[in-house]
Amino acid sequence: MKQPHERRDEQQAFVLHAYAYRETSLIVETLTSEYGRVALVARGARRPRSELRGVLQAFQPLALSWTGGGELKSLVKAEWRGGLPLVTGSALLCGFYLNELLLKLLPREDPHPNLFREYEATLSKLASGAEQAPVLRRYELRLLAELGYALPLTHEVDTGRPIDPEARYYYAFDRGPRLTAEEPAQRYPLVRGATLLALARQDFSAPDAAVEAKRLMREVLDHYLERRAVISRRVVRDLQALEEEESNHERP
Repeated sequence: MKQPHERRDEQQAFVLHAYAYRETSLIVETLTSEYGRVALVARGARRPRSELRGVLQAFQPLALSWTGGGELKSLVKAEWRGGLPLVTGSALLCGFYLNELLLKLLPREDPHPNLFREYEATLSKLASGAEQAPVLRRYELRLLAELGYALPLTHEVDTGRPIDPEARYYYAFDRGPRLTAEEPAQRYPLVRGATLLALARQDFSAPDAAVEAKRLMREVLDHYLERRAVISRRVVRDLQALEEEESNHERP
């Protein structure tokens, strides 16, 4: 059945990923404010003189117009909206991580305007040099909450009792913190109550809480990703290992 013709004009958007399509075009995965993740064909965008080449860049606020009723739309116009500093250095790798999570967890054309605003705010914080770990943890929590996977962090799931900072809990995926695993076949991450409360408050001033919160969020995200690899994590680890090796070589 022929899809109805639709046109959307000047929609706020960000490019998440782009890849070659046929000889001169691109398929561009975008995050939009009103329509969620939208895939667009940018015809002729790979030609040397195409106006789209310099516009369809990741981490830049865009206004996009498109037509089409199927899953793959046709890009009509792209304009830079401005107002966001350039994301550079290690913050750039964090940005690729944000994009990869969206591509792998967010279904196409599932609108999440609050998530769009959170994504834009997160990019702005990263670009301004904010401490990256708290910014990423906040984004991970908001992303999961928007997708219906909000993490209980302040009360034990079986009894409803407040989390004890001195206790250790098994974090049961899809449910929350428990004092016992009770499911030998299922491996749940073990986490301190203090770390759960730090996540709830977004306070990572204690270094051990920051490290353990990162480990817990990785386990939780891997569960919802169904163990699909997150390539941007691997790139960050490889770069950190390279920097450490270079630093060791420089020591007398």
